[in-house]
Amino acid sequence: MPEVSATDAARNFSDLLDAVEHRGEHFTIVRRGKVVAQLDPVQAGKGAEVKALLQRHRRDPAFARDVTSARDLLEIEHRP
Repeated sequence: MPEVSATDAARNFSDLLDAVEHRGEHFTIVRRGKVVAQLDPVQAGKGAEVKALLQRHRRDPAFARDVTSARDLLEIEHRP
């Protein structure tokens, strides 16, 4: 994974994003000799993988109640 200075990353950000998006490249951003960030492609999850993950865990009734309570607090905004 190539290291790029923060200054060069700022100057060439669009090119870095193109390399990440189109070629799957990874970059380490360095400021004053210290690693401060990594720029990597997003790993998109698939619905089947998410469903399988959720099925491996038991339902939490307390969480379900919290979600229902939060939904009850929402107000629908009607726009003209």
